[in-house]
Amino acid sequence: MSEYDSADTTTALERLPHATLASLGREYLLFGHLVNRASLPWVHVELGAEARERIAIEEWMGASPVYTQRMQRAMGFAGGDDVETIFKGLQLDVGFAHQYMDVRYAIESRDHGSFWLPSCGALLELEQHGEAAVRSMCHAIEDPTFDATAVATNPLARVRPVHRPPRVPADRTPHCHWNVFLEHGGEPVREIPLTGRVRASRLASFAFPEPGMAPGAGGRDDYAGTFVPDFALELLSRRALVIACREFLVQSHLLVRALMLAVAELADDAAARSIGLKQWTGASAIAATRLRAALGVTGDDAGAIADVLRLHPSFVPGYVAVGLDVLGPDRLRIRLDDCEALREGDPYHWYALLDAEPQPALEAMAQAVNPKARCRAVTP
Repeated sequence: MSEYDSADTTTALERLPHATLASLGREYLLFGHLVNRASLPWVHVELGAEARERIAIEEWMGASPVYTQRMQRAMGFAGGDDVETIFKGLQLDVGFAHQYMDVRYAIESRDHGSFWLPSCGALLELEQHGEAAVRSMCHAIEDPTFDATAVATNPLARVRPVHRPPRVPADRTPHCHWNVFLEHGGEPVREIPLTGRVRASRLASFAFPEPGMAPGAGGRDDYAGTFVPDFALELLSRRALVIACREFLVQSHLLVRALMLAVAELADDAAARSIGLKQWTGASAIAATRLRAALGVTGDDAGAIADVLRLHPSFVPGYVAVGLDVLGPDRLRIRLDDCEALREGDPYHWYALLDAEPQPALEAMAQAVNPKARCRAVTP
């Protein structure tokens, strides 16, 4: 058993040391990309290339305005309507996972700034699939979704490229460069209807309890002060890291909800369920493998599996009440208690997929620690 065994899922984050929390925060940021990688190829296979591009756009436009405003409130910089406020949100957005994407920022005035990527992990992955794939992400998808994120701060905000891929020459750096500005007198950008449906969910309004540690213990307790162009999670206090990590999880799960809603609107609930289950299984398996390494979990018994699941990004602490009972070296009981997730009243979230038997996502997480693990339901 390890140091994490005594912590339940709602307080596990609060028990981690500062360096581990910062590392875990980067894993939670990356999870937003894993969620996409595990779902959009299946949308392509089951519904076609045009549907994949459309769903990708609606997914981010549906979720990002909601989670951007949540992060602004959580980290103490809500109420601003300038470029600095937009950039603070981007620095805490799963779309710009730290280190996987190297994003730099410059503010010229209250109403104008720019950001650029010396290295973009998403681009490096896509370039091997050809120019059409690159244009789909860097043109068709990013144009509306960048604006949708910015207008969560100011409906007059615009994000426009200075240059972007396909790269000419092929080794061009930075990979892309964008201007962000407020177009005074312009037409306000309006949210798409899907955003309203995402905002109406219990997850979107779920309020976490205050972390069980006092502010002022070293590092920034919020992001209300000066903008830091080279912001890193290590600048935050343990208390602020707990708050940020919980919000990163909400961001990914709002993306899940937006994707499943968009698939259901385009096709039907059966398609949303099918793709959602594949998404959960694929993303959770990779996340469990990475999380095991990040936490330094070396064993492969039931206790080790519990250590990984207790902090796994599949579970938003408090919103979903998960209990983990280690019954012996070879047996772990996973309990789902009464919680907000079970009151959503619709099937557009992963926890509505727990009736699958055997449960592929839970099993995939456990098998990332021990390939011999099996997951079976003991109650309906």
